[in-house]
Amino acid sequence: MPATGIQNSLKERGVRLTRQRRILLDLLDRSGRHLDAESLFQLAKEKDPKLNRVTVYRTLTLLKKGGLVDELDLLHFKGDQHYYESKLKQEHAHVICLRCGKVEEFFGELLQRLRRQVESSLGFRLVTARTELGGYCPDCQSLGAQEAADQDAAVTKA
Repeated sequence: MPATGIQNSLKERGVRLTRQRRILLDLLDRSGRHLDAESLFQLAKEKDPKLNRVTVYRTLTLLKKGGLVDELDLLHFKGDQHYYESKLKQEHAHVICLRCGKVEEFFGELLQRLRRQVESSLGFRLVTARTELGGYCPDCQSLGAQEAADQDAAVTKA
């Protein structure tokens, strides 16, 4: 959704896109990371030192209710922490490393095929989908293999 689409979506709900709200949306859209509320607050404070936490939380609630922001738990890797991302991106899956917490986004026709299959098999008309997959990133796979080799060597020496 382009910036004008966001403005129109908020305007339809009787909400102004203030400078502070624009800063927060821009950070969510352009940071390249999945941000929790505190991280978003810290980044936004660099752009506007007058911005406060309450504004961040209220804006996140507003944007979430307006369908412009998604709230994610990312497999609860960090406990009950929640993360936010703009819905400006095309639909995608989140792939989370269960060891280091690295998050990758997966886009592609495979997700669209899954969506179509669910719709045709179950008769649902899907309006949103959120997919999270857990596993081990290449770095953690290497670390795990090295740790296993080190343990085997320690057992052999004993």
